[in-house]
Amino acid sequence: MKARKAILILLAAIVCCSKAPAQDLDALGTFTPYSLFGVGDLHGSNTASLLGMGGIGMGIRDPRYINVKNIASITERDTLSFMLDFGMYGKNMYLKDKNTKSAFNSVNINNFVISVPIKDKHSLLFGVMPFSNMGYKFETEETDAGLISKYGDIKYRKYGNGNINQLFLGGAVKINKNISAGIQGIYYFGSQTNHSDVVFSNSEMRSLVTGWKFTPHSFSFEAAVQGTFNPAEDYTLTAGASYRMKNKLRGSVTRYAYLTDGEVSDTVAFNPSKSGMSIPSRFAVGVVLTKGDKWKAGLDYERQDWTKAGFGETPGVAYKAQTAQSVRVGIEFVPNRYDIRYRYKRMTYRAGFHYDKSYVSLDGKSINQMGITLGTSIPVYRLNNSFNIAVDFGQRGSKTGNLVRENYINFILSISLHDLWFIKPKYQ
Repeated sequence: MKARKAILILLAAIVCCSKAPAQDLDALGTFTPYSLFGVGDLHGSNTASLLGMGGIGMGIRDPRYINVKNIASITERDTLSFMLDFGMYGKNMYLKDKNTKSAFNSVNINNFVISVPIKDKHSLLFGVMPFSNMGYKFETEETDAGLISKYGDIKYRKYGNGNINQLFLGGAVKINKNISAGIQGIYYFGSQTNHSDVVFSNSEMRSLVTGWKFTPHSFSFEAAVQGTFNPAEDYTLTAGASYRMKNKLRGSVTRYAYLTDGEVSDTVAFNPSKSGMSIPSRFAVGVVLTKGDKWKAGLDYERQDWTKAGFGETPGVAYKAQTAQSVRVGIEFVPNRYDIRYRYKRMTYRAGFHYDKSYVSLDGKSINQMGITLGTSIPVYRLNNSFNIAVDFGQRGSKTGNLVRENYINFILSISLHDLWFIKPKYQ
């Protein structure tokens, strides 16, 4: 009953958050100049348990937590167990180029995922997570003395915000004792807005506001498989793979322009059209070696070709979409999962590393990222309930040319709830 009450509280929190007002210029969900391109900054689809191990997941099979990276893994569970994971993420960014330095931080919902059994060999997964985030801001002032004397101070402002989320529903089945397979449907939704303004300080001049708003809605499917075998006593080797289908990002793209004095606005242009962008297919594969209830170590590789995603060009910037690739490694260790005296011995400790080649190339240079992750799960109450923490320390981009180097600290805090349902007591 406690778990069910907690679920209702979390659902209420999500509903309240969904009714929050839209974020403005100074309250972005993320902040990185590289989110200006394409569909924005890809989120990664990690829970705290997975991020702590560098973000691996293709070969993870564990009845203690939900693995959203490979849906085939959800068959590894007690046949009566209900599982839920709710997480929040925070981003702390420090940006530096040749001339400027800046810092930014944000907090938002990371995931809400539920997994339930259907039959002895079947399980169901439902959840929502961010797919990508957009958040950037550039502002410069006019320096031409002639224009300033005639029109007053002029600011050129370019900024963007918004996100694309993914709602997913799927199931998995044990084909036999060693092989599991699963499939899920994914629905993309959200909105992203890019602004480009010319702001006059002179009250007699009207500011020009231009931009475009993208509101996608699209479906995709993903299939996944896992296989296990025992190379030695008390050791298990698990290999997994997943494939997400390419899908067109259907929806509307509205380009607009209007003049405003802060109180009254006159529309100059308003041109809605259909989206020509798409999300390419994605392939991932991984392997994990586990020793009993003590430790596990794994490796993942992921590839996604964005060269034909239809993003188009960005005026004034030598941007080009490319094939994104990532390599992730991670380890997990539990001193004594069944210790009845010391909580720290029942805690799970994680560490990992990741290297990511993003889909963004600027001036012929790939925008790459690398990071080190740490994490832990603190057991709470009974069963597999836990409080989870994961931190990712990393760097992206560089200060060469016109690029920006980002040093960041990202973290996820989550709670995992585990309960047994449909149990009929023998004695009343």
